[in-house]
Amino acid sequence: MDQDAMANPAKTASPEVVEAAGQELNNALVLSPGVTLTLGPESLLIPDQLVTKPSRSCLPSLGTKKGTPSSIPYYTILWAETSEDRSWLVVDYAHEDSPHHLVVRNLKFAVPAQTAEQTDDYMIKWVESLLKRAYGTAVRRKRAWVLVNPHAGPGGADKIWDKQVKPIFEAARIPMTIVRTTYSGEAVDLAQVLDIDNYDIAIPCSGDGLPHEVFNGLAKRPDARRALSKIAVCHIPCGSGNAMSCNLYGTHRPTLAALAIIKGIPTPLDLVSITQGEERFVSFLSQALGVIADLDLGTENLRWMGAARFTVGFLMLVLQKKTYPCDIAVKVEIEHKESVKRHYRERVTLGSTDVEASNGSGQSRACDGTDADGCPTTSSSPSPSAAVDDGGPGLPPLKYGTVMDKLPEGWELVPYEKLGSFYCGNMAYMAPDANFFSAALANDGLMDLIITQGDVSPLKSVGLQMAVDTGEFFDSPLVTYRKISAYRLIPRNAGKGGYLSIDGEARPFEPFQAEIHQGLGLTLSKNGCFEAPGPLNWDKVTTSERLLA
Repeated sequence: MDQDAMANPAKTASPEVVEAAGQELNNALVLSPGVTLTLGPESLLIPDQLVTKPSRSCLPSLGTKKGTPSSIPYYTILWAETSEDRSWLVVDYAHEDSPHHLVVRNLKFAVPAQTAEQTDDYMIKWVESLLKRAYGTAVRRKRAWVLVNPHAGPGGADKIWDKQVKPIFEAARIPMTIVRTTYSGEAVDLAQVLDIDNYDIAIPCSGDGLPHEVFNGLAKRPDARRALSKIAVCHIPCGSGNAMSCNLYGTHRPTLAALAIIKGIPTPLDLVSITQGEERFVSFLSQALGVIADLDLGTENLRWMGAARFTVGFLMLVLQKKTYPCDIAVKVEIEHKESVKRHYRERVTLGSTDVEASNGSGQSRACDGTDADGCPTTSSSPSPSAAVDDGGPGLPPLKYGTVMDKLPEGWELVPYEKLGSFYCGNMAYMAPDANFFSAALANDGLMDLIITQGDVSPLKSVGLQMAVDTGEFFDSPLVTYRKISAYRLIPRNAGKGGYLSIDGEARPFEPFQAEIHQGLGLTLSKNGCFEAPGPLNWDKVTTSERLLA
């Protein structure tokens, strides 16, 4: 999944030629006769005379000579500026010093006294042109509210933030307020009273639990809709579950995610209202009951095994052929898999057209209908969640009421005697390389629902799990995959013990109801969409579609 993490996104396309001092900026900055920095198509080009190779001394005390590259991709450039007297140019950039890990490097160039062709004004505008190419449509120096969970993950979020991530944000000249959380749920309380006019982005450094808290803190405010649409909730992956980062940035590596946030563009994000008992809260990632929830929450006693605990837990459940009887009512919007693929294709095609129009290049990822300002656009596919909006400042009203209300008209409770997994997703990746919801889109106003039965043979269950890795899970005949807008789930053994996971967090094993709100939240993504590749062959036109065309 990290293979494309350093690729230059389309938004870094070269800007129009800038005029300076009555003449066109010619993309060149002369350092000395025959030595020139050049703004190339995709990179800052360094003259051969200044290029040096990195070298490592055999004596540790002498350290490593970093060297000077022949070019610096615009996507990795964090900042550029001149000294007050215009005699020096400094360029800070992110350098991949080892696979999937970035460090800050800087180059300092001596600039000669101004000439008739290269005035101070020319220098200022040349640097500005460099920064435009480096940032494209992304906002520079976004004001960040950073939350660090010191207890997140095996690597220690504190150390990851201080040693790896913070220097990258500092090099990008990002103003930061840093808070270290001290107890579970603290981010909910902090986000409720946050002065949202002082910040542009929130950056939880944790697993997926802290983003869940931030979204819910903003959702509890009297001005919830304004808060959720103004503060872009991002994610530095520091936990055992890092799904948010995988979906938005295509990586679970902290430094690569940091660079993607710095260069990220606003992306509206669907949020799901959950009602359980008298409580209402929001979900940004997933809801699970059955095998997936048991694996997530029921193997905590095996945490010492690391990722192997999921394999051991899965094999134990498969051999038991465990089932989870319940009753489910679903508001289905797209029933069949081929229709789901068609919906995905329509949204991706629409989004790619928008990206091409605003940035000069298309993307083949799930850029589902956002315009140049990051606002959702419409398509021929259903988005029923967008219909309910009373214009009030708080959370949108619930179209289908709460779990405590009578079952909505037209809904039917369907008994599932041998349920294996109920898994509803709002994002594609649930973990690195676990693309369960391959047709998920950031703001199509629909949830992706997967249902599997629990009475299949152990061999088929293992094959189904392997299909997630190969990308064949969506098309498996053992998987029911639908696009929905709301549902109600009633466990048969409610109150008698069981696991219910919402955004990876344990919830009471009791009935609950969910409905989606299109584009209610805001985040930053690398390309204005999820980084997942989509279902296999989603871009192929079917025979029936060809005949009906």
